[in-house]
Amino acid sequence: MKDVLEELAATAREVARRGAGDDELIAVTLRREYPAEVTDVWGAVTDPQRLARWFAPVSGDLQEGGTFAVAGNAEGEIRECVPPKALTVTWGGPVSIVSVRMTATDAGTVLELEHTVPAAFAGSGAGALYVGPGWDVALLGLALWLRGEPVEDPAAWEASPEVREVNAGSIEAWIATVTASGTATVDEIAAATAAARAQFTPDETRTDGDPTAD
Repeated sequence: MKDVLEELAATAREVARRGAGDDELIAVTLRREYPAEVTDVWGAVTDPQRLARWFAPVSGDLQEGGTFAVAGNAEGEIRECVPPKALTVTWGGPVSIVSVRMTATDAGTVLELEHTVPAAFAGSGAGALYVGPGWDVALLGLALWLRGEPVEDPAAWEASPEVREVNAGSIEAWIATVTASGTATVDEIAAATAAARAQFTPDETRTDGDPTAD
C-alpha cells in the first residue's frame, strides 16, 4: 500500500447542509479518481463476487427495485441502478441515502460517493465523523483491488493496525473538512471526534484514556 498520507490525500472530502426546515439534509461527499476504465470500476462496485474481495459479502436481489444486505454492516433498497454511471441505495434506513456516481476521464474514472441524512438525524455536519472514516477505508479498499493488490479478508484487514492508522488520519481529515464547512460548532465537532476515535481507533482511544493501559 502507498504511504497513508498519500492515500488519504487522494480523496477529496466535502460536508454541506442542503435544503431548509424539515427537508434540510447533511451531505457527506467523497471523490476519488481511479486509473481504470469506468466499466471496471462499476463492476468492482456492483458485482457481488468482486465486492466480497475488497469490501464485504453482499447478498440480495441486486437490481433496481431490489434489496441488499452487506454482511456485518447495513442493508437497504436499491433505488437507482444505471450502469455504468449511477447507483443509489438506502443505507440502514429509508432516510439514509448513499449515491455513487462515476464519470470517465482521460486518466480513468472519477467516483463520487455522497451519503445524505436528515439534519434532524445527523444533528450537524459533525455527523460526517460517524460515517466518513468508514467510507475512506472503502475507497482505499477499492483502490487496492483496482491496482491488483486485493486484501485476502476485508473484515480482518479493516481491523488491522495498518487500517487503524488510516482511520486515525481520516478522522483528522474529516475534522478539518467539517471545521472548514462551518456546519458544526466546536462542541459538536469535539463530541463527534471522541465517538469516531472510539469506533475507528479503539486501541488508541483506550490507551489515551487510561494511562495505565499496556
